[in-house]
Amino acid sequence: MDAPTANQSQTPCQAWAGQNGWSPASPQAAPSNPLLGFQHLSLGSPSDQRPCYDHLKASNQSDITTLSSSSNTHHSALYANNGDQSEQRVNPDARVSSAVPSASQGRNIPPCSLPLLNEGTQPCKPHQMPYYSPYSPYQAISPPLHSPYTHQGLLNGPQSPHQKHLPISSPSFGQCVNQSPQCTPQPAFERANVESSVGYTYSHASPTSPIQQQPQWTLTPHCKGPINEFVASTGAQDKNITPQSPNSESRYGLDPELLPSAVKVIAEDKAEWEGKVFVSEPFSRLPPLATTSCTVEDRGNASPLAIRSISYCVPCEGQTALLSRLPLGAVVTPLVKQNAEEKPLPVCKEEECVTGCGWCGASMCPAMGWQDCGQRFYCPFCGKLSEVPWQHYQPTKGVEGVRVDKDKRPELNMGSYEILNSQKGEPAALLLAIDVSPSALRGGHLEFATQQILALLTSLKREDGDALSDVHVGLMTYDSRIHLYDLSPALSRPHMLVITETEDLQLPVREGLLVSLKDCIDSVESVLQHIPQYSPECDGSSGVTMELPAKAGLAVLKALSCPGKLLIFHTAPLIEIGHTNSSSGFFGSNKPKSIFQPSELTISLAKECVSHGCGVHLFVLSQQDVGGAWPGHIPHLTGGSLHTYSHLQGELDKERFSTDLKKTVETDSGYKAELRIFVSKDMRVSGCYGLFIPGPSPGHVTMATLDHFTTLAVELAHSRSLDETRAVAIQAVLSYSTQTGDRRTRVHTLTLRCSHHLQDAFRQYQAQTLLTFYCKKIYCAVLERPLQELREELQTEVTEALASYRKHCCSASVSAGQLVLPQYLRALPVYINSLRKSEVLLPGLRSSVHQRLQQRCQVLRMDTRSTSTQFYPLLLPLPLSADSSTPPHPEEALRCCAASLEPRGLYLVHAPLTLLLWVGTQVPACTLVELFNTSCFSSLPSGETKLPVLENHLSITVRSLIDTLNSEAPYARKLWVVKQGDSCEEALQRHLVEDKSPNGGASYADFLYHLHVNSVRILQ
Repeated sequence: MDAPTANQSQTPCQAWAGQNGWSPASPQAAPSNPLLGFQHLSLGSPSDQRPCYDHLKASNQSDITTLSSSSNTHHSALYANNGDQSEQRVNPDARVSSAVPSASQGRNIPPCSLPLLNEGTQPCKPHQMPYYSPYSPYQAISPPLHSPYTHQGLLNGPQSPHQKHLPISSPSFGQCVNQSPQCTPQPAFERANVESSVGYTYSHASPTSPIQQQPQWTLTPHCKGPINEFVASTGAQDKNITPQSPNSESRYGLDPELLPSAVKVIAEDKAEWEGKVFVSEPFSRLPPLATTSCTVEDRGNASPLAIRSISYCVPCEGQTALLSRLPLGAVVTPLVKQNAEEKPLPVCKEEECVTGCGWCGASMCPAMGWQDCGQRFYCPFCGKLSEVPWQHYQPTKGVEGVRVDKDKRPELNMGSYEILNSQKGEPAALLLAIDVSPSALRGGHLEFATQQILALLTSLKREDGDALSDVHVGLMTYDSRIHLYDLSPALSRPHMLVITETEDLQLPVREGLLVSLKDCIDSVESVLQHIPQYSPECDGSSGVTMELPAKAGLAVLKALSCPGKLLIFHTAPLIEIGHTNSSSGFFGSNKPKSIFQPSELTISLAKECVSHGCGVHLFVLSQQDVGGAWPGHIPHLTGGSLHTYSHLQGELDKERFSTDLKKTVETDSGYKAELRIFVSKDMRVSGCYGLFIPGPSPGHVTMATLDHFTTLAVELAHSRSLDETRAVAIQAVLSYSTQTGDRRTRVHTLTLRCSHHLQDAFRQYQAQTLLTFYCKKIYCAVLERPLQELREELQTEVTEALASYRKHCCSASVSAGQLVLPQYLRALPVYINSLRKSEVLLPGLRSSVHQRLQQRCQVLRMDTRSTSTQFYPLLLPLPLSADSSTPPHPEEALRCCAASLEPRGLYLVHAPLTLLLWVGTQVPACTLVELFNTSCFSSLPSGETKLPVLENHLSITVRSLIDTLNSEAPYARKLWVVKQGDSCEEALQRHLVEDKSPNGGASYADFLYHLHVNSVRILQ
């Protein structure tokens, strides 16, 4: 569904060519409807339909997404239009009864029609209509002999402004909507869309009007129900209606404003859960969305912030799970930070904690079943019985009841807890490596960098009681050689030790290389003050491999048997390890490989860092691009990070550097971490995806370091049928070392219910969790597979999932014109489309290879909340004057499309890696003065900038909002000011994910249309 190649032609009768490709420009002639009779795509729920879901404690919300109302009473509307623009209505009292298949358990699919913009039609003849397989994007196959749809052309593209509006002919609804309410009976298949219908008038502007393509909706006298909730633009009836952005328009006539909205889904969830308490207990219902802030009370199930299941109801049969076409698994953030309102994680001493399973190694949790009055317990992860040691024995209430001490032991009653192990290792160290090659010394930025390092270390020393106040610190410099410094407090001044043989590093001494910060701060200060005064001693024209300081730092930590963070401040030109004379970077090797794939030597060095708990953080002080090897593989594979700057010349670069340095050092991390995933005996771990080096077992992951942002996705599969009475348990056990050297084990356990019914599983999926899983799986797969293949596979999988839901979970009365989506997957199409056209999978026009590599690694470590915001950024309208009494809030976000931007407005686009401030051309001059200290739009700064500190309400409000959003981001971000009509608008367009992307990605409306068309075609 990306931009086609130049040799792809379009004919007036060409149907959509499968999953892949159309021109972003308007076609000369509108293609015909690929699936005939789809004049109405419908979403909704009838008011008289309520799901029967008592055994799963489900809410009374519908399975089907609705455009009419967020309440439990859903109204449907059928829109039709005529050439003379006369009023047309649907009988609001029409009711039909339909047979319901056993799989649906008495649940009917409620319809709610989605209108099409009437832009003209060019019908194709039946024999000219090719039929395309959803599995083969470019291969046309013979159409069905007995198609249930008549061959009517659909509105597929913008027409001439003088072209006459033609009526849409619908075989299912065209007759009834034009007749009196006492129209003749219709078959159930054709009448499905008129259940609980209300009439609306669809009126067009005149042909000469500049807003011809914008529909206006007026309520007829027969309408009932909440209007403002039905149509997003209804509240603006009396205002000037701005035309839709060309990038937002659908080639098939769909009104983008009536499509399921991710913003509305998030707002509804916040209205239900914001500021409230979610009780997490075994077999609990769906938790709040990751974007909703609420307090979690642990009553036997881990917090969804720590482990969030992809589906909270697992099919009992493997074939049923395969039938859904959706994955099973969980998204795990093992070192998640507790909210301030929640109780701290309980800590148990190892000798006092009830021992877990001796067969499989799973830790004790509420999912264990007690037998023989508490003498033995059943492990759900391996299915075996274990004896309870006498020192940990307590009787149970009844033969197979709960232990009498359950409420006093966290391991028996809580889903998350931590075990303090008896063994203690070496505390983590902080090792600094600074480039002093000729290019670094000539750059003029070392003085600022060393000043910031010294200021940070001095502030750490003053914070008594903090874990970092007594951290062990080491210091080294390098060019083509390694310079170590003996910081022993017994020495009058630090000694420099030069190592010229870098192939086989041998440390001349060990004492004094890592010294407590309190004892060596004076020595470190002396060295840092003299570094900018060094004179070049070697020729640095050939560049320096980033692996050199990484190998030296690892050797120091390895010799002293301690984990730690290695901070490298690099300036010299980067060259690829093993190809020191090559400037071809990624493409220097004769062996074909993906640009995302690191070299074998890089992986080997990263594995050594992982085994010794060395996390590498690289600060590239000179901006570099393609032509040298990308330096981020080792940092990201070891749980570290990569930060790039432009010689620290500007104030903005210096401010970002200071923020990144402070976050890197002060972020609480775990070292030498091992994560083990356990799952019920009838299931298995089939895959694990994230930013780590894969091991032999997908259920066992080792990492050098991790922090509270680090998130992994785990995929599960059936090994045999599940027992519905025992349910499914998932346990994540993280063993790690703290900053002080304590060895701890953090346990998260999640218990899920099972069901034999496929619809029960569909009801328990959430779009944000699915997006996070797909993102991690696809971004890991780019190491080995072509990007085009991954994009098509992702679309095919979602299409088949919607087809499966339509076939197995809907009533027989659903017509082909109805778009059917599960209740909590309404936002999935827009998320998936945004993922498909991301810069990693579909490179942008101005995206370099380095930018794609960096974005892939940054997104791979994100949690569910950050991932959903990355692929659907917050578009926040800002106040225009100091008279605004309330600051903007994230729940006031608008749809991410150009149609949401008004020339008189200010908008902030917030994503974890991006912060954009869009300024319209008609913003009042007083607003520009209060925010930018200038009254002229043309004199506004464009690009990266910093808002001036002005003492007025508007400036304080906006800067406070920006500071709040930046505090939640894992990295220091640049603030980009984008003026309307400026060349920088391309950066904004890439984040308006509902529109067509500048790099050829489809709009949300078109993508949703094709998902629907292909899902219905699969069932033919």
